Amino acid sequence: MVPRKGATRPKVRFTHLQGQYLAFIEAYTTLQRVAPAEADMQRFFRVTPPAVHRMVLALEQRGLLRRVAGQGRSIRLLLPSGAIPKLERRERNGAF
Repeated sequence: MVPRKGATRPKVRFTHLQGQYLAFIEAYTTLQRVAPAEADMQRFFRVTPPAVHRMVLALEQRGLLRRVAGQGRSIRLLLPSGAIPKLERRERNGAF
């Protein structure tokens, strides 16, 4: 099906932090050619393992990514690259 001229794609909504997790997953996967482990996200975002796991589950429930439970590095983004924000640099204090 071809979109009609002038039609806009529906906006995918997510919080700023969710967008940063999506951006990290995309950047990491592009650079490493493998999806990040939850431990990689934990180090980058400086959060606890349960916090990362809750975020991954929330993104999965919203239909933004897919993973295979119990299989490491199985995260796959379900959004087009253009819908994912740019990954922001982190400040020393952990803020974006």
